[in-house]
Amino acid sequence: MILKFEENMKLATICYIDNGCELLLLHRNKKPNDVHQGKWISVGGKLEKGETPEECAKREILEETGLTVLDMDFSGIITFPEFTPGNDWYTYVFKVTKFEGQVMEDSPEGTLEWVPYDQVLSKPTWEGDYEMFKWILDDVPFFSAKMTYENEKLIEKQVTFYPHEN
Repeated sequence: MILKFEENMKLATICYIDNGCELLLLHRNKKPNDVHQGKWISVGGKLEKGETPEECAKREILEETGLTVLDMDFSGIITFPEFTPGNDWYTYVFKVTKFEGQVMEDSPEGTLEWVPYDQVLSKPTWEGDYEMFKWILDDVPFFSAKMTYENEKLIEKQVTFYPHEN
């Protein structure tokens, strides 16, 4: 069986950078016509041709934050049906706890801020991102999820957690 990549399937990464007491979040406040405008999200972005999800995550983190990833954990996969008109998004989720460098002052995507764990859930974002923040902060087992939005409202959520191997 040969799988064909469909034009309406977008592959991307979501990268949670954790310094041990805060998550680095991106306030999307710079790009016109941004689907994430005004929301506080993690960094990440679309895979480029021939790129692995890990390569994409490291590249996006460097481009958007100035940080170099030393180690990261593959935390899960999330499907977002029709997240943008006509496009299903398939996202690889990573948690980064080892990195070097300094956070850049002027990210092209928005304003970067280290947000203390106890304040992360108070930032305006996508409804499903609150769930992901909890999963990342609680270090849940590997997950596979689907989050369906309609008019920026989460209308369906499914998740399966897979236990860590010992």
